[in-house]
Amino acid sequence: MQLKDQAVIVTGGASGLGAATARRLASLGAKVTVCDLNTKLAESVAAEIKGVAVTCNVADSASAEAAVAAAEKAHGPARVLVNCAGIGVAKRVIGKEGPSSLADFERVIQVNLNGTFNMIRLAANAMSKLDPLDTGERGVIINTASVAAYDGQIGQAAYSASKGGIVGMTLPIARDLAQFGIRVLTIAPGLFLTPLLAGLPKEAQDSLSAAIPFPRRLGHAEEFASLAAHMVDNPYLNGEVVRLDGALRMAPR
Repeated sequence: MQLKDQAVIVTGGASGLGAATARRLASLGAKVTVCDLNTKLAESVAAEIKGVAVTCNVADSASAEAAVAAAEKAHGPARVLVNCAGIGVAKRVIGKEGPSSLADFERVIQVNLNGTFNMIRLAANAMSKLDPLDTGERGVIINTASVAAYDGQIGQAAYSASKGGIVGMTLPIARDLAQFGIRVLTIAPGLFLTPLLAGLPKEAQDSLSAAIPFPRRLGHAEEFASLAAHMVDNPYLNGEVVRLDGALRMAPR
C-alpha cells in the first residue's frame, strides 16, 4: 500500500516508537492522527508533521471510539493503524510485602492487550467498509509486542503476558480480517532508546547494549518506524510477528 494521502492512526504517538512512526509515515505523505493520553505532547508531534492530535485512552471503549471518529472527521477513514500505546510494570510475583497486586497485573493487561484489541476492532470495522485499492487491500494494522513475549525477565509477568497476547492474536486476527483485505502484523522490539531508557545513566545503557549481539547498541526509534513503513508497503506481509532486536535473547534478569 502506498502511503501518500492515506489516513493513518498512530496510538502512543506522542513519544518514543509511536512518535517516530508518526513522523516517518507523515514524511511518506500520509495524513496522520496522533493518539495519546498526553495531549500536549501529541499536539506538539501533530503540529510538527502537519497532522492532528486526539486525546485517547486505548483501554476505554468510549474514548477509543471518540478518537477513531475524530480521526475520520479530520482525514477520512484510516487505512492504516499502528498500535504503539502501552505501559510496563516490573513486579515479582512474591515481593517483600507478599503477593503482587492483582490490580497492577490487570492494568497492564487492560492497556497493552485489551487496548490493542480495542483499537483493532474499531479501526478494522471502518476499514472493512472502504473500497479496495488496486492491490485488493482495504487496510493494514501493525501492533507492538516485545521480545519479552518470548523471553521475559524476572518481574515481567504482567508485561510479558500482555505482549504474548498480542503475539498470539496476530495470526487469528489476520485470518479473520483476510476476507476484507486487511493485513495484520506485529513488531516485537528489543531494547530501544526510548525516553525511558534514554533517561538511564550512560553506564546503564552500555550494560544493556553489551547483551545485544549486533549491532551492539540500543535500537533507534527510527528503525522501528522504518520497519512499520515497510510493512505497510509490502502487500505480501501478513499474519507475521517480526522481532527487531539485534539478535538479543533476554537473560532471566
